[in-house]
Amino acid sequence: MKNASQGFSLLIASGLVLVLNFSYAQKASYPIDKKVVTTVERMVNPVPVPLTAAKIFPYEISKYSQNGYGKWEFGKGLPYEKRLDLMPDSYAAISVRNTAKLLNFFAMTDIHITDKESPAQAIYFGFKGGIISAYSGIMLYTTHVLDAAVQTVNALHKTNPIDFGISLGDDANNSQYNETRWFIDILDGKLINPDSGLKDDPIPGTHNDYQDEFQAAGLDKSIPWYQAVGNHDHNWMGCFPKDDYIQKSYIGDSIIKMGKNIFAPGGTTERTLYMGVMDGRTIYGDIIGIGPVSTTKPVIIAADPNRRSLSSIGWSNEFFNTTSNPVGHGFDKADAARGFACYAFEPKPDVPLKVIVLDDTQKDGDPSKDVHGHSFLDQERYNWLVKELDKGQAEGKLMVIAAHIPIGLKSVDPELGWDPNAPLSEATLVAKLHTYPNLILWVAGHRHLNTVTALKSPDTTHPELGFWEVETPSLREFPQQFRTFNIVRNSDNTISIFATDIDPAVQEGSFAAASCSYAIAAYEIFKMEPIGSYNAELVKQLTPEMQLKIRNYGIPVNK
Repeated sequence: MKNASQGFSLLIASGLVLVLNFSYAQKASYPIDKKVVTTVERMVNPVPVPLTAAKIFPYEISKYSQNGYGKWEFGKGLPYEKRLDLMPDSYAAISVRNTAKLLNFFAMTDIHITDKESPAQAIYFGFKGGIISAYSGIMLYTTHVLDAAVQTVNALHKTNPIDFGISLGDDANNSQYNETRWFIDILDGKLINPDSGLKDDPIPGTHNDYQDEFQAAGLDKSIPWYQAVGNHDHNWMGCFPKDDYIQKSYIGDSIIKMGKNIFAPGGTTERTLYMGVMDGRTIYGDIIGIGPVSTTKPVIIAADPNRRSLSSIGWSNEFFNTTSNPVGHGFDKADAARGFACYAFEPKPDVPLKVIVLDDTQKDGDPSKDVHGHSFLDQERYNWLVKELDKGQAEGKLMVIAAHIPIGLKSVDPELGWDPNAPLSEATLVAKLHTYPNLILWVAGHRHLNTVTALKSPDTTHPELGFWEVETPSLREFPQQFRTFNIVRNSDNTISIFATDIDPAVQEGSFAAASCSYAIAAYEIFKMEPIGSYNAELVKQLTPEMQLKIRNYGIPVNK
């Protein structure tokens, strides 16, 4: 590795070919900006596309900047909104103070580390518009964005210590072994080769294109991190179980073929369209081998066994091959070997709080033919969850549930909500959760949204039976954020949960900064409604017993 005095040439930024030189740290090939703040202090604001801008397709990356797509600037911060939805109408918080910190953790989700050269993708459904998750230019830089986010966590940890971190699933975009390994290895701080198949080098030299090997910074070793499973981690494109044809396509040399509508019955068994692949030999990952089978010349690509698709068992077992803590990242080895990906842990021995990590994705063997993006619990997982909740309540512990898919939403895409064919209904689950006054929070990802939902108590005389649900946005799609959760005790023995959005502190001109630009451009070109950021202080009523128990816990808040 070059020493810190040597610069590197970075040739892709905001859709233009540029040459930038700056020094980088010995540890990380691509350092972040020196200024690290939360969205409370500073926001990333897209610059509106000019009304006169040409209409372009998502795959025309070289045209983004010249047509005004993907431009952004910093703006003022976004303050916390104080939410009292779960509190009685008579509650007055005017004189209440935050008195002690109980727990501080970060959550990342829907990172979608992507092997852009995989022949088993669904690029066809997004390269000219349509489904943003099928294709956008940010697929070039998913490893770089995660590395920048990890470095941002490390910087925040120095000023406000973080007790643990958790990924809420969809680490991999398409359930591939190499995608999962890149994710784990970035957190471990290893050398990352984000290339697959034959070694490509669009721009000769090192550290100057998206295919070059780089040194990841790695998460600070004093921060343990945990893992939940997402639907993309073990399903084809997060949508369907993998039949024999799909399995072979991952490791073959031919681009996968699908029907015009994969969501229609038989759509994944038709072979009328080549889905296409990004050409890793080109600066912008040009798309090749895409279109109708009848008129498109077949493209042969270099096969790679590391593209093999992982089952849920194979995926969870990868987390035991790690150099960061804890080994397994929460998964129990015996449970992982049989495909059971639920567990619980207590992050701080001196705080009565447990985290329950729940697998609420559809199983590999689920025979249903629709999109496998539903929330789902079988009887075994439900029984396990109830047992953990019963235990936590009996032991007088506050409880947080971490799962990939949110629940109890008033308005949701039917393909992203509860599976109507699940053995257990969503109403049954929510009603059960409302019997645990020590349940304070459900954290989730999946929808790539910045949404906070108050699941209010069904009994107005017992507001402590309500709990909060916080969705964390995706590191792939704009606004490319993760969250921190700071749980504090208040002077009236309620608690507050400060949910804060964090932008990776990208260095100007870096690949991670280019990714931010591409993510904004994708939202503009796909004409999607911006998600926006959302910071909130979420107040939760406790039972008299828990008020007494936590009264002497926590680190005093400096006012």
